[in-house]
Amino acid sequence: MKYIPMQTGMWAVFAASFRNNLTAIFGLDGKTARTVTANAKQTYAQILKELPDFEKGDRFLMNIVSCAMLAAFVLSMPERPDVTRLTSYYEQSMMTPAMRFYCRKSGSRRFSPESLSAMEKTAQFRAADRNPYSWNMDYLPYADGSGFEARFTACGICQLMKKLGLYDLTPALCHLDYPMAETGGTTKFVRDYTLASGGFYCDCGYRKV
Repeated sequence: MKYIPMQTGMWAVFAASFRNNLTAIFGLDGKTARTVTANAKQTYAQILKELPDFEKGDRFLMNIVSCAMLAAFVLSMPERPDVTRLTSYYEQSMMTPAMRFYCRKSGSRRFSPESLSAMEKTAQFRAADRNPYSWNMDYLPYADGSGFEARFTACGICQLMKKLGLYDLTPALCHLDYPMAETGGTTKFVRDYTLASGGFYCDCGYRKV
């Protein structure tokens, strides 16, 4: 995988938060947390190196890079975490001030004509037909005009977590949709099913507030 700017940028923005929360959430001492982080950086690069390149126009590259980062930390931890604490760890590590700013900006544009047009194009793109580590999505506007559902029938995170032997921990990543939408301030996120929990699809509903 040759998307070095995204890989490097993600690490630069989030590595300190991931390291600090090894202590805050898992109780690791500072020295161990630094060792885990150093090992995770190498593992992160190796995971991404083994993935196929994403096509130009695939909007889900950031998703797979963030998954690779979390997986690298899990694989570098002294003990395998349970999904409950990992959910808290991932949320606390990802929801930095920079991410909250991004979510607010994204939320303000959620229902703009440009954003909804981009959703339609993403649904037509069907990148997972050509790359198993990307996503296929259907765009389903609500009939009453109150928002829309993004329904995913193929999920790159699920595939990568299976590849790495971490599939049972996938719900920790799925949960992040809730705080991201809440921080955005313009939508209520609703969901009934996920692929990771055995559903036929992941329904990501965004209702106007």
